[in-house]
Parts: sequence; C-alpha cells; structure tokens
Amino acid sequence: MLGRRVIVEAFLRWIETAKTGDRARAANALGRAYLQSQMSVEERAAAEMAMTFLLDDPSPRVRLALAEAIAWSPDAPRSLVLSLAADQPEIACHAITCSPLLTDADLVDLAARGNGATRMLIAARARVTRPVSAALAEVGDEEELLCLLENEGAVISSLSLKRIAERLGDCCEIRNLLLERSDLPADARQLLTQHVSNALVGLPLAQAAIGLQRLQRISREATEAAIVSIAGDIAPREIPDLVEHLRLSGRLTPSFMMHALCSGKVDFFAAAIVDLTGCGERRVRSILATGRMHAVRALYESAGLPRDISVIFVEATLLWREASRKAPGSVRGNVCGRLLEKFRHHNGEHGAVGELLGMVEKLHVAEQRQSARVYAALAAA
Repeated sequence: MLGRRVIVEAFLRWIETAKTGDRARAANALGRAYLQSQMSVEERAAAEMAMTFLLDDPSPRVRLALAEAIAWSPDAPRSLVLSLAADQPEIACHAITCSPLLTDADLVDLAARGNGATRMLIAARARVTRPVSAALAEVGDEEELLCLLENEGAVISSLSLKRIAERLGDCCEIRNLLLERSDLPADARQLLTQHVSNALVGLPLAQAAIGLQRLQRISREATEAAIVSIAGDIAPREIPDLVEHLRLSGRLTPSFMMHALCSGKVDFFAAAIVDLTGCGERRVRSILATGRMHAVRALYESAGLPRDISVIFVEATLLWREASRKAPGSVRGNVCGRLLEKFRHHNGEHGAVGELLGMVEKLHVAEQRQSARVYAALAAA
C-alpha cells in the first residue's frame, strides 16, 4: 500500500508543474502501459488511481490522450470509460463509438441526457442494439436518425421504425431511407404516405395552380389509393395492425372500404370488417364468401354503415363473388362497371351515396384507361 501511495504522490507532484504536452504524453503512455505491460496488483491499482486523477486535468488534450490509449479495450477500467464517455464530444467519441464496456443501459442513459453530438456517436457505433435504437428513435433529431438508419450494424425494431416515421416522416431524407427498408411495417408506410400528402397540400405553388380544396381532394384520393396498394402487398400477419392504425386515425371510411373491396383486397377488407364489428374472422369470411344478402347487409350495418350505404356494399360483395369466379384477373373493372350500372339512377346524387359512387366511377375510369394502355401495347407489339 505504501509503494502505491509513493508512486501516485510522485506522479501528482510531477503533474503540477508539467507542461500540457508532457502531461498528454504521460497520460497516453500510462494508459498503454496499464493495458499492455505486466504489472503487479499494487502497480495496476496505482496506475488506475493516477489515470482517474487525469480525468480532472484542465486540458482536453490530456483527457483525449488518455481516451485514445484505453477506450477501445475491454480491459480498461470501466469507471474511466464511463467518465470519458460523458466528456466533451472530441474526447467522448473514442469511448462511445469504440468501447465494448458500455452496456445498453449506459448507452440509453447517454442518449437521454446527452446532446445531439452524443447521440450521433451512439448511432454510429459498429453495432447498435434494439433497445439503444429505440432510445434514439424516441429522442433523436434528424441528423442522428439519418445516421442510425444508414448504419448497417443497427438493429431497429418495427415499433422504432414507426416512431421515427411519426416524429420525422416529414423529412424527405428520413422518409426515403424508411421507404427503402423491407422491414418497414405497413402502418409506418401509411404514415409516410400521409406526410407526402401533407407536404403536397402545403406547397404554395400547388395551391395557387389547383386551388386548396381541389388539392386536398386529390391528396386524399391519392393517399387512399396508396394505402389500398400497401394493403395488397403486405404480409397477412401485418394486416390487423394496419387496420387498427387506420381505424384509430379515422381512415376506415365507407369510401376507403369500398375502394379496397372493388380493388379485390379481400383479406384486408375482411380484417377491417372484423375490427369494426368485433365478429370472429372465420364468421366474417364465411358471410362475405357465401352469406345471403340479408346476412351480408346485417354484417355491414353492424360495422356502422347506414342502410343506404350498406345496400351498395352488399351489391358490390355479390358482384365481387361472381367476378372472382369468372374472371379473377379483372375483378375491379367488372365490379366497378356493373355497380355503376346497378345504381345509375343515383347519378349526380349528393351526400354519402353520391361520394361513394363517385369514387367507384373514378376507379372504373382508371381501370378502363389501364385496359386501353395494355391493348395499345399488345397491338403495337
């Protein structure tokens, strides 16, 4: 014990008068010796005490020299690494980005109480675990989350991806990085389509050229179409989450539901009816596939559809059944065209029925144009 005290006291006396450069070189040499040299237990304890004293050196050069010497090693004293990680960024970067001693709890704590520079360093680590990514997703700003999303060593949960979409989906670069991910959940993808829609509506030039009301309607229809497209591409296990998200955000409107049904997104449509009615999935699918007209109408009205709307949904369901048996490749065109013919006496009607049939007509026109393009391409071949 006496020998260790003598070594430390001698070092401290020297530190008081040594120049900054000499102190920095001593700090680096001491750190490397601690990790690489054969030391007795007493010598190692003395070296650790001396390095601990250097954490209070007024010159960043000295603390930086110490960090460069020990931060990368699993054998460094953990207490020193924790202190260096909380230092100013140019010193902390060595500990935060390199040290294997920092646990998930350490990194989450640093992310919560540190600044943007600290969080950027955490996001740039060679390996970022789910809990750490979740902390960054919750408190990180644009630059830090861009770094996280670009880091191939970062493991990010679907909940964290959705949280990033919620918080910063209006940032174009973040939105693009999220949309490139195959693991982006459907509800997060839908949030991003809404951010794009909001950005379009907010453009002064677009408002001046088209008019705000028309722009809002175009934006709403484009968002609906994008969501229906997403609903047809996602894995079955993701559908209930997307349905719940859309219900909570008020997007399971009659127009949207009819769009999904006429587009043949039957799995999604059935899941939405299950969510809205509380009926079991097997019963809902059975009624949709084989139920009589009155059973289908009762199902839709239990989902909250009024009678004048439910009648149209019942007819669309019966037409969908018939079309899917005869020509499964062109269900939308068959259903839309025949539905419009069935309810042609409602043409020009205002209110919910008119809005619903107007949407069906737009789908029908879009299908006709697509068919014309296919025909022209085959004729020119």
